Amino acid sequence: MAEGLDELLDEVESKFCRPGPLRRGAAGRPRGCGGGVLGTERDRAAAEETLRSAETFEKEDDLDSLINEIFEEPNLDKKPVKLKSKSSCNPSVRASTQSLGKSCSPVYLGGSTAPCGIGTNTSQRACDRLRCVACDFRVVSYDDYMWDQSCDYLFFRNNMPEFQKLRTKLVKKPGARAYACQCSWRTAEALTALQADPQLRWVCGRH
Repeated sequence: MAEGLDELLDEVESKFCRPGPLRRGAAGRPRGCGGGVLGTERDRAAAEETLRSAETFEKEDDLDSLINEIFEEPNLDKKPVKLKSKSSCNPSVRASTQSLGKSCSPVYLGGSTAPCGIGTNTSQRACDRLRCVACDFRVVSYDDYMWDQSCDYLFFRNNMPEFQKLRTKLVKKPGARAYACQCSWRTAEALTALQADPQLRWVCGRH
């Protein structure tokens, strides 16, 4: 009787407490003593977690590859920008630009018969770009006119540079030229160097 009971226990132990052969579809999971159902659930959860991790890693790899392709791919649509030179190609423009900024030396006043332009020692011309450094007004001139003797500082102070008001003190005189700013006035009949009249604060404003 005792021997039969031992054999029965051995058979039960061999069936339920020892690893048995793998079944088809068990995905290689061994059966343990008393833990068949619990072990299966744990294995299934572990397998799902592993699958999710693999999918996450695959997505991250794809995203990294896409970013690398964006930064490494050369942009063939952009064309090099050509900067245009600001310098003029017209010789006449360059010549006119170079001629600007010249000033008279010495500065001349002259009557209506004296030619106007850039005055030099060899080319004596009346300056027509005079400016007063005292009142900061441009000097105006009127050919074939002279200033009346009654002119004073207040007259020019109040009426410059309106010709309609200034003409009330202009007297017709052929060959003369009347000069004036807001603080000084002169009448010239012959070509005269400006340095001969030190009271005038007129300079060449450059041609």
